[in-house]
Amino acid sequence: MEFQLKIIGVLLILLALIHVVFPKFFNWKVELKSLSLVNRQMMTVHTFFIALIVFLMGLLCLTSASELIQTNLGKKIALGLGLFWGIRLFIQFFGYSEDLWKGKTFETIMHIVFSLLWIYLSVVFLCIGIS
Repeated sequence: MEFQLKIIGVLLILLALIHVVFPKFFNWKVELKSLSLVNRQMMTVHTFFIALIVFLMGLLCLTSASELIQTNLGKKIALGLGLFWGIRLFIQFFGYSEDLWKGKTFETIMHIVFSLLWIYLSVVFLCIGIS
């Protein structure tokens, strides 16, 4: 499992870094223009903090894999992370409309890739958390 946590650490850090391109990729300059200043800034600030916490999760997995597996506190943290990513998996299917990806090649591929990632993260963390 330690090797799986190292892989997850790298994947989470990459996921966090991908957030840097969100404003340009999703054309936020135009798309968010109609929002009030507070709502535009909340999108930016919340995206930053989501990226930060995902980065820190990745760093935790890279630097403390054995502690996550072998200690009671680590197992509790892993259980919490497993629940977090399990809820994220649920949201992937029930929080977003399938109109966003269905019938669109790139979006469908991304939907599948991220669904598999959320499953992987959930299973590994939950297995550690309940062991």
